[in-house]
Amino acid sequence: MASVEASSCDGKGQGVETSVTYYRLEEVAKRNSSKEIWLVIHGRVYDVTRFLDEHPGGEEVLLEQAGVDASESFEDVGHSFDAREMLKQYYIGDVHPNDLETEHSSKDTSKNNTCKSCWSYWVFPIVGAILLGFLYRYYTSESKSS
Repeated sequence: MASVEASSCDGKGQGVETSVTYYRLEEVAKRNSSKEIWLVIHGRVYDVTRFLDEHPGGEEVLLEQAGVDASESFEDVGHSFDAREMLKQYYIGDVHPNDLETEHSSKDTSKNNTCKSCWSYWVFPIVGAILLGFLYRYYTSESKSS
């Protein structure tokens, strides 16, 4: 865990001191039980232990995502604006920038590897359809000539 002081402008030209606490993914991964449950959503760390009993989808849903990056699952469900606002009260810090870089680079690598073979999903059916077309024309033209 690391704490960093950051200075920002509040829109009125006055600086505001804010403190950001960074958590490593290993530390978040340790918080994966019903006694203490942390989630990572879009690079931010949330302690949702108090929300466990109140979650409309049940506590099992949160326990499945405990200690890991739950961004994709959070978005897949299609949470409402109110749910996103409620999430703010459980915010405890951000994922350490070094962990974010590792997380994004591993996702990019796997995406590139799967994309290299994705051409086969559309090329093979097209080639097959063309071959079937030629075979059909060949056999139909041969039957007319005899």
